Amino acid sequence: MGFFSTIFGFFGFGIGTSIGLVVGYFLFIHFQPTDVKDPKIHPLVDEDPATLQRMIPEIPLWIKNPDFDRVDWLNKLIEYMWPYLDKAICKTAENIAKPIIAEQVPKYKIDSVEFEKLTLGSLPPTFQGMKVYMTDEKELIMEPSIRWAGNPNVIIAAKAFGLKATIQVVDLQVFLAPRITLKPLVPAFPCFANIYVSLMEKPHVDFGLKLIGADLMSIPGLYRFVQELIKDQVANMYLWPKTLEVQVLDPTKALRKPVGILNAKVLKAMKLKKKDLLGASDPYVKLKLSGDNLPSKKTTVKHKNLNPEWNEEFSLTVKDPESQTLEFNVYDWEQVGKHDKMGMNVIPLKELPPEEPKVFTLDLLKNMDPNDAQNDKSRGQIVIELTYKPFKEEDLAKGFDETQLQNAPEGTPAGGGLLVVIVHEAQDIEGKYHTNPHVRLIFKGEERKTKSMKKNRDPRWEEEFQFMAEEPPANEKLHVEVVSTSSRNLLRQKESLGYVDISLADVVANKRINEKHHLIDSKNGRIQIELLWRAS
Repeated sequence: MGFFSTIFGFFGFGIGTSIGLVVGYFLFIHFQPTDVKDPKIHPLVDEDPATLQRMIPEIPLWIKNPDFDRVDWLNKLIEYMWPYLDKAICKTAENIAKPIIAEQVPKYKIDSVEFEKLTLGSLPPTFQGMKVYMTDEKELIMEPSIRWAGNPNVIIAAKAFGLKATIQVVDLQVFLAPRITLKPLVPAFPCFANIYVSLMEKPHVDFGLKLIGADLMSIPGLYRFVQELIKDQVANMYLWPKTLEVQVLDPTKALRKPVGILNAKVLKAMKLKKKDLLGASDPYVKLKLSGDNLPSKKTTVKHKNLNPEWNEEFSLTVKDPESQTLEFNVYDWEQVGKHDKMGMNVIPLKELPPEEPKVFTLDLLKNMDPNDAQNDKSRGQIVIELTYKPFKEEDLAKGFDETQLQNAPEGTPAGGGLLVVIVHEAQDIEGKYHTNPHVRLIFKGEERKTKSMKKNRDPRWEEEFQFMAEEPPANEKLHVEVVSTSSRNLLRQKESLGYVDISLADVVANKRINEKHHLIDSKNGRIQIELLWRAS
């Protein structure tokens, strides 16, 4: 080797190479060519197909795909909130990870695993676009396209056998296409009970992993192995149709689903006071659960009787036994004019032991004001037997669609059932003279009405009604009419905004139908009606 070094040195390779590198570096740094021109920028419409094809991966989804909406406002919001979101997300992740780590560490004979640093960095994720699906169910479905090229600093320290090793995660890239479903939508903040997350395709995840200062991802073959392992593991857990479910609210309380049945038996009343001028009264009883929009249950009228006996049973659906009360009112029936109130009282459902009949003998009061002196006046007594039957836990866990009383309550005629009508909302309804809509429901001559909405072309009612049927109404129709009323327009106080007659054959066969219907005699009006059939 000495011989060749002498020969190369003689020809100048030793000193000449060194001088050449220094001069070349100097020229490259300090001198720029003078013939360099700025590149021309052309609009996309002027580009040729080959150029566009090369650019497609960088074009935002809201440009390439008309189904995706631009969400720059969301990116601005996240950018502004990111320092606070970073701390909140890291704190939550650490709280979730700590008990899991504590449970797994002893299996591998490791003394401890702790986070020395945990921050997601200063670069927030960006949304390239978002697709939103509209359905007739109580849900909101979103498919955002998320890209995150972050600079996190996650340092995990592991101790074992008196030694300490630190692992650092840096330079993270994540590309996701998740489907986020918020359901069911409920009338309580934050207006949804559960979050369901699925991945519509395998995610792209790239990151650096340093152990004692050395980049582990530079080991040949390890980088691709880790990439594929993460993709496969995440896909196995969350690739659609598999989902990650996060409960935000108790759906039973948020939706106020039925959680049981209250069987109420009105036995008798005693020592009622006369209301008629010519003799005894004609009493009957009305029963209603607090917080329920359904019509009151009524007993028959016992004519000219101050000690009536009814022995009549009723079934009411219970949604919150801890807060609901059963209110009963005794009236004196009048053939003409208003019925006189003879007395009332309430029974809190929380006083009822499950599955055990309990008889109450209560004094009738004028009202529930404890300071009203008129409540000291004797108005008679009433005797009622109550039995609360809660649903089983396994039935409640199945959800609204499967268990919201598949069978009609006790007392339903044999062979018949209960038709439940839920009036959700309407769109694009407009009256010629006024638009203060409410909905009329007519089933076999029995009529129900929703509340009225003032000056609203897109009203949302979310009201439930029940009709008892002696036989399955397969050949019947439900008449639904949107009506506007106005006290100001004396010449046209009432106006029809459209109607539809819904055949009930489908709901008898399928148990549940939830559809939007175009209103007849309306230009663009639609109404969403949900029907449930509960057979006895």
